[in-house]
Amino acid sequence: MTANAPAAARGAGRTRTEWIQLLLRGRALIALIVLWVFFSIVVGSFLTPANIEILVKQMALNGILAIGMTFVILTGGIDLSVGSVVGFTGIVAGLLINEGITVGDWVIFPHTWMVLVISLAAGTLLGAVNGFIITRFNVAPFIATLGMLMVARGLAGQINGGKTYPNLVGKEELGNTGFRELGTGELLGMLPWAIVIIVIFAVVAWFVTSRTPFGRAVYAVGGNERSAELSGVRVDRTKMIVYMISGFCAGTVGLIIASQLVAAHPATGQYFELYAIAAVVLGGTSLMGGRGTIVGTIIGALVIGTLNNGLTLMGISSFLKLIITGVVIVAALIIDQLQQRAERRLALQQQAAQVVADE
Repeated sequence: MTANAPAAARGAGRTRTEWIQLLLRGRALIALIVLWVFFSIVVGSFLTPANIEILVKQMALNGILAIGMTFVILTGGIDLSVGSVVGFTGIVAGLLINEGITVGDWVIFPHTWMVLVISLAAGTLLGAVNGFIITRFNVAPFIATLGMLMVARGLAGQINGGKTYPNLVGKEELGNTGFRELGTGELLGMLPWAIVIIVIFAVVAWFVTSRTPFGRAVYAVGGNERSAELSGVRVDRTKMIVYMISGFCAGTVGLIIASQLVAAHPATGQYFELYAIAAVVLGGTSLMGGRGTIVGTIIGALVIGTLNNGLTLMGISSFLKLIITGVVIVAALIIDQLQQRAERRLALQQQAAQVVADE
């Protein structure tokens, strides 16, 4: 009877740890359910179709950014420049539509689809510069992307002297109309393009991370960079690509916002990086890299979107919302640390149980 007591105690402890680990892993979904119940009770207009559509549109923008951020954080990196890239990309689109490209005595106004391609290429290029600095010169991602945050914001302001590009509707005779369709149009008259885009991005990102060699390389680099390199993973190439993905996602958000507003301002995108990081961490991706999922990120983006939407309906000031978002980020990091401890504890208990079973 005495000999069996320790084993029983270990079994009970192991079960308790597993439950804690399960709750920590599902923290984003639990938080989402709690927020929806809370706001539906406190705010009568929260569950109205009109507000749900607004919430999903807002979530879509942060979700697209967070998908790109997930790739970066999975490698153990960080991208603080995405908010500035959003503003820069919108300004590039505004420049192309309203002023065109000057070549000698000629002014060329690209077609709308070329405006989209060039603007996305500009955002992706800034991501590539981040990746190049980090891999080629071994600069810490935090510092490299912090520098790009300021560079991209400065470029956005310099292009048009800090002014807004208004009325981005184009002209029929120039063949550059239709830009506003991206932000205000709907697929089959039902689904806004922002929602369609995030669904496409999420599906592609899920497939890439879970079903492709590149996805396995991303996790390997974040798990143990040295081991990944010894296993044949092209570490620098992988890092370069994830920062380009992040830049592409930020560029997409910049175009959607400029299209929705039919205007581009260099200050667009401020604090967007904070919301993207919050969504990723809330969704269970470790800032240390190597652990996380796209599905978790989407749930995390829904949590952030629900929080912002509900607080706005309650009349909470933008400053207080920033404070709450900051608290959420810190809380998510603390929970992430608790999850890692629970996983280590569970692993030790399983090892101890295996030793006892072998004896």
